[in-house]
Amino acid sequence: MWQALVRLGSTSRCLLVGAALGACANWSVAAGATANPAPPGRLPGVSDGATPIPFASPRAAAVEVPSAPGAWGGPRTGSEATLSDRVVAYRIDATLDPVKHTVTGKESLTWRNRSDQEVRSVYLHMYMNAFEGNGSTMYTEKSAPGFEFRSDVSIKDGQWGHIELQSSTQGGKPTPTAYVHPDGGPATDHTVLRVDLPTPVAPGGSTTLEFTFLEQLPRVVARTGYFGTFHLVGQWFPKIGVLELPGERGASAVRWNVHEFHLNSEFYADFGTFDVHLSVPQGMTVGATGEEVEPAIQKDGLVTHHFVQGDVHDFAWTADSRSAPPLEATYHGAGSPEVKVKVIFPPEYANDAPTVLKATTDALAYFSETLGPYPYKTVTAVIPPYNAEEAGGMEYPTFFTAESYKDVKPGSVEQVALDFVTIHEFGHGYFYGLLASNEFEEPVLDEGMNDYWDYRMFRARGEVMSFPEPLRRLGLSMSLNGFVFEHLAAELYGPVDPVGANSWDRLSSNSYGTTYTRTATTMHDLEERIGHEALERAMKAYYERWKYRHPSVADLRETLAEVSGQRAAVERAFDLEVYHATKIDDAVSRLDVSEVRPEPGTRLVEGKWVESTVEDVDKDIEATRKAWHEAHKDDTLHGPYPFRSTVTVRRYGAAVPETLVVRFADGSSETVEWSDPGNWQRFSWVKPSRAVSAELDPDRHNLLDANRVNNSLTPSADEAGPTVRGGFLHRLAVRVFGEPASRRWSSEVAALVQSFMTLVTTL
Repeated sequence: MWQALVRLGSTSRCLLVGAALGACANWSVAAGATANPAPPGRLPGVSDGATPIPFASPRAAAVEVPSAPGAWGGPRTGSEATLSDRVVAYRIDATLDPVKHTVTGKESLTWRNRSDQEVRSVYLHMYMNAFEGNGSTMYTEKSAPGFEFRSDVSIKDGQWGHIELQSSTQGGKPTPTAYVHPDGGPATDHTVLRVDLPTPVAPGGSTTLEFTFLEQLPRVVARTGYFGTFHLVGQWFPKIGVLELPGERGASAVRWNVHEFHLNSEFYADFGTFDVHLSVPQGMTVGATGEEVEPAIQKDGLVTHHFVQGDVHDFAWTADSRSAPPLEATYHGAGSPEVKVKVIFPPEYANDAPTVLKATTDALAYFSETLGPYPYKTVTAVIPPYNAEEAGGMEYPTFFTAESYKDVKPGSVEQVALDFVTIHEFGHGYFYGLLASNEFEEPVLDEGMNDYWDYRMFRARGEVMSFPEPLRRLGLSMSLNGFVFEHLAAELYGPVDPVGANSWDRLSSNSYGTTYTRTATTMHDLEERIGHEALERAMKAYYERWKYRHPSVADLRETLAEVSGQRAAVERAFDLEVYHATKIDDAVSRLDVSEVRPEPGTRLVEGKWVESTVEDVDKDIEATRKAWHEAHKDDTLHGPYPFRSTVTVRRYGAAVPETLVVRFADGSSETVEWSDPGNWQRFSWVKPSRAVSAELDPDRHNLLDANRVNNSLTPSADEAGPTVRGGFLHRLAVRVFGEPASRRWSSEVAALVQSFMTLVTTL
């Protein structure tokens, strides 16, 4: 989901801290649910003697133990009959009423039990109930102090949404159901439904469930809904949770991974097939996940579209009677089928469509070349209409929504922003779609890694962010690359949550935003340390090994370490930034320069102790200095005595390897490595020329440094002599920050202003 310009957050709400997995508190049944009453001491809907399969922990976050080699059936070799190990198959018939904004649906869900245990209950995501009222987990989190969501559009009376399960059967027999709360959310949340099976599913066996449902779409305020004639239908059907096995994503036993619909969480599901018939009134343009496999059928004023897609884990669609004729193109790439690219847009944003089309085809090429070939035959991008901006920036397999801007001109801020949103949402097709990481528990693997790869593509295109046109006319033409923007927004100085935290255990919305910015900065930093080619080679291997297999953070870490051959650097980065929130701030705290002159005292000369008094030394220094200057009238870099230059470095955070470069007035320099784990170290040189600057990390490999302006110093004006130049402000900056740092200080301030202006122009 697009949040790169307006960073969003998650929640610090109450959870079942320390509750045992599968404990009765985790099986709470919502008031008014359709479960049959259970005798005391028994879980509702579970027969005597049955041991319920536990839920994943409500505090689950970045996994530290790598998955087993055979997790999710092992790596896909390409010789299998299908791209993924298809666990579930959906057949859905749905009809849209664009006046009432409802969807009536009939669903057949066939699910395979991958475990070695008999399954007596399954769990369904009923995502649309997140929009039924302020009592849902999502809205509870949204109202917490320090949290917000996107532009915080509110739902007014008559605009709420929900999903009503009208019938649920297995083999023609009704199935008892009950709302449960795996994360300890409020009893008024109805986003996870337990379905108790009349016929248990044997190990390795399959079952088919039949549902009918009625869905009321909300006014689009987040991710899904309607505005006017426009409908974005996402998170809309009863969707089965994931049964994880031992050795998969840190699981030590069979467990259900089926979290509530949180404010900032996205989605996690098994791969399978979707066979969907969508019926809408005549005159509506329809776009959806997958391929439309036959001509639309018209009957009784409705048009039925038939979409099919295999080897994906979600399905979304759009319908609007106001859409302009779609813009289309075809992508041909090595290893990919012919890909039909379609952009659906409203008339008011016709100028946006060519930018979205080009950015999509460019992203197809870039991601295919740098990660792996795109395997599907379609990509559909949707530009939301005016007043439906909250439908923008969402991702689904082969289908995503972009942003919309009133005036998109080549090279404009709007065009660059639209480029980036499009690339970002397409990129989710790899990190959220093909790799299918768990966005509830490990959003770093999707939002964070995708953000990093998007900025790599921006860098490869030579694309930068710049001031909007009104400020350019005033002469403010500064621009900056995307990684600088991410660095400024990464909260490096006071990180509070690891980037590997889950999507809801967060201090604030800003903290969740660092899932994007701090991850991109961390990976950029790692790229600088291990090399561009090594990083890209490792990421290709990660994609090849883990596509269609739901990798964990530990699986990413191990692949990067193994393939790059630089395990120490990779593990350091993950330990400091992914598993922990660690500040990094190294500084040059002192640069002292002094002449090494004769000193008063006694010394042994030819067997006798001779004293040099202060007066004797002063006379000797004066005579030596006069003679030297007469002999070296044009030498301003040296003197009659050598110089001792002493640099003191300090650590105000975690220890990371640093390079210190000290430059001298005669143009020479000294380079030392500071790898000692201590909090300070002192380096000293005696040379014919004085030191004029000392700088840590001059090549900027350490991109996680919280405060770059303290990385360098020059001597004071008295010591530096002719090396200090410029006006009052420059001299002040040099005094405070040092010469090299003063230049960066100016750049950082300008970049901060730029970030603010970019934000303003995209609200």
